[in-house]
Amino acid sequence: MEIDKHLRERFGHDAFRPGQRRIVEILLEGRSALAVFPTGGGKSLCYQLPALLLEGLTVVVSPLIALMKDQVEALEARGIPAARLDSSLAADEVRSLFDRIESGDLRILYMAPERFANGAAWERLRRVRISLLAIDEAHCISSWGHNFRPDYLKLGTVARELGVERVLALTATATPEVSAEIRDRFGILGSDHVQTGFHRPNLRFAVTPCPAAAREGLLVDRLRQSAAAPGSTIIYVTQQQTAEALAGKLRSAGLSARAYHAGLPDDCRSEVQQAFMEGRVPVMVATIAFGMGIDKSDVRAIYHFNLPKSLEAYLQESGRAGRDGAAASCEILACADDRVVLENFVYGDTPSPRAVRALVEHLLLQGERFSVSRHDLSVTTDIRPLVIATALTQLELEGVLIPGGSFHAAYRVRPERPLARMLAGFEPDERHLLERMFAAGKTGRKWITMDIVAMSESLGVEEERLREALQNLEALGEVVLEPSGVRQGYRLAPDPPKAGALAERLTRCFEEREQAELRRMDQVIAYCESPLCLARELSRHFGDDPGADCGSCSNCLGERENRALPAAPESSLGPADLEIIRGVMAEKHPALRQPRQLARFLCGLGSPAASRARLWNHDAFGALEHLRFPRVLEQLDTMLV
Repeated sequence: MEIDKHLRERFGHDAFRPGQRRIVEILLEGRSALAVFPTGGGKSLCYQLPALLLEGLTVVVSPLIALMKDQVEALEARGIPAARLDSSLAADEVRSLFDRIESGDLRILYMAPERFANGAAWERLRRVRISLLAIDEAHCISSWGHNFRPDYLKLGTVARELGVERVLALTATATPEVSAEIRDRFGILGSDHVQTGFHRPNLRFAVTPCPAAAREGLLVDRLRQSAAAPGSTIIYVTQQQTAEALAGKLRSAGLSARAYHAGLPDDCRSEVQQAFMEGRVPVMVATIAFGMGIDKSDVRAIYHFNLPKSLEAYLQESGRAGRDGAAASCEILACADDRVVLENFVYGDTPSPRAVRALVEHLLLQGERFSVSRHDLSVTTDIRPLVIATALTQLELEGVLIPGGSFHAAYRVRPERPLARMLAGFEPDERHLLERMFAAGKTGRKWITMDIVAMSESLGVEEERLREALQNLEALGEVVLEPSGVRQGYRLAPDPPKAGALAERLTRCFEEREQAELRRMDQVIAYCESPLCLARELSRHFGDDPGADCGSCSNCLGERENRALPAAPESSLGPADLEIIRGVMAEKHPALRQPRQLARFLCGLGSPAASRARLWNHDAFGALEHLRFPRVLEQLDTMLV
């Protein structure tokens, strides 16, 4: 058969892995499909092979630039024309890329979901026949999913409006509820949902209940016992400061360990990751910022020093072990004290009803056509950027906001030759406009900064006209452009709902999401305290049952006596805590006026307003992080009236 020939000649495989052939056949028959395969189960082949056999372009939606880059390089090495469309590309590179697409020179295009909001990219894609839209990490689509991304919510609409012929949704972590929602969004038949099972016999699962104070010693013992064996280890923690501190303790104990988290500079993160991939650093202590797109086959152990935030996250993180098929261990050093920090992160993301109302009123007062910066909205409302994006997406889905694409609010412009010579060949009207634009820009030593929004108001010229003028100069090679300040364009729907009703619906949406996250933590605690086979319990959570106990997990081997996780008694606010609260209140920081703002600050949860005021260096920041957020908020509600 032709697919077997391509499998051998283009991908170097003699046989398909479980589920792969069925997915490829569904797509070639012209239908959409859902592939729920375990980590390392070969999901990428399910769209890469059909892309060679289908007429038209295959577009792959992926949330990670690093993963896209690796996939493109691997495909090009096999002689398969592929490229990626992401924020790292310059304007001329984007134009060249679309020229390749429209000429039929490209078979596979990787892009982040956010790129569909770019007006120019959208218009170019509308001209192209898209035979397949493959959506990696498809659980991000679902409001029930553990890793929700608002831009994924719009992919159903994207597929319809671009006339996509078939869709392939791929994930390793879909519960039955999430799978049902994915199928519904893309019209996937139940019979075209292929799930190969979550159980991996080479992974040994263990839960070891232990007090927080005992975890470091226990971890050091585990690592010393395995230090002589080849392979790597990943240790997952919740907070950045824990990663740094624990890596330091392990080095003090004579172990080679490094920390990885989102707070490190980009070059440092790249260096640490490369050292781990090359085996120069055998132990990585990391937050969940590490691991997506990491394909290292010899990870022999994964420890969760802190509780995972959900079973979906645990399956994904533990699935990075043993990808070579050899035995590997996945152990949770379980202490219920971790729940306070995990819960507080959830509560910290939920905006107050007052903030939601302010956001809605601001949007409804913008007029029929307008544009907004997510960053600016985040700062003015003190709602985190991801939550702002979720609110805007929800308003789009409800038909209140009609998207008009994204664009840049400002440019840095570097002329390649003197202005008079540059403009000599232009028609008088165009030359006059460009002269006015350069005169209105802020001139530096090499670069001229042009705020398009402000310039449009001062010159009385539409923003799009100004952008076209600059892009024309760039196309002629006369200037180098560096865009900045992404804004989203919208039209307000006729007769939108009243602000109060709309704000109530959005507030309810965020509260429901908060409760869903808290239920996921209940599931983690229940898993850790269960007397049943751990591997089987994990599979059952995802609607799968291997049919028998694994026989190798800590429960099957009877290694645990106590089921309840150790936890310190819940702390209450004491006199010292109340004194801290009063001290901060007396300082009257504008960023901490509301009870929820101050509660986030005291519990060590960053917020846009507090960050802008540089309050993360304040002595009281995080002073009450040992307390549950609702308890702190309740106290503040009585004090800030």
